[in-house]
Amino acid sequence: MPEFLAADGARLYYSDEGTGTPVLALSGLTRNGTDFDYAAPHLGNARLIRLDYRGRGKSDWTGAETYTIATEAGDALALLDHLGLEDAAILGTSRGGLIAMTLAAVAKARLKGVCLVDIGPEIADKGLDDIKAYVGRNPPQKSHAEAVAMRAALIPGFANVPESRWREEVVKHYRETPEGLTINYDPALREAVLASAGQPMPDLWPFFDALAGLPLALIRGANSDLLTRATADEMSRRRPDMLRVDVPERGHVPFLDEPEAVAVLQAWIGAL
Repeated sequence: MPEFLAADGARLYYSDEGTGTPVLALSGLTRNGTDFDYAAPHLGNARLIRLDYRGRGKSDWTGAETYTIATEAGDALALLDHLGLEDAAILGTSRGGLIAMTLAAVAKARLKGVCLVDIGPEIADKGLDDIKAYVGRNPPQKSHAEAVAMRAALIPGFANVPESRWREEVVKHYRETPEGLTINYDPALREAVLASAGQPMPDLWPFFDALAGLPLALIRGANSDLLTRATADEMSRRRPDMLRVDVPERGHVPFLDEPEAVAVLQAWIGAL
């Protein structure tokens, strides 16, 4: 199993496939490298490197105090060091995009470019409240089948998603047990998120502005409850060269194999 040791000795899992421009894929808050399964077949000109954050996927659980963007940004740099890479592009979904902007502010020389997926310098209260409601908690559904039916009917912002896709999603992210479904990440992540949410929200626009000069793309769910159209429009105003698409019939976050998302991904990789 490919893994490396972080600065504090944590064993972190990663995958590394393909050839071409190295693209480090960083997933959403509770997710892992499988987030990019749908995009991977469309990234033929890239070396796709996926990191499971500490406490998620196949990486060590290291406690709530370590589940911070600063620590995870350090882990991303440690992975590049482990692979002998001076720099890489970052494909950052949600939490991963916040890490990418952090790296632009503190280690810009390590970045070839950034593609932000449904994230920006301002986070809408509705989306943040939704995250606080579910993070670290097992879902109420008792089986994968129940969870598939729930998602098909209730996930906000999504339409015309095949049932097979929802099945892929729930099987990836929940374990089916005799007692019901359980999350596949450290429940202590909830403690970390609530502690962070209790602090004043920092101004992240300087972090976004730190991306200046790097090939930049934004893939937003047109119905996102985390990244508003107004924030995305301001991002486009500040970076008129930013590749952007608002993927129709998608909320937070697009799957990244939608034709509109694939077109932007491929154009962004071509610009690196």
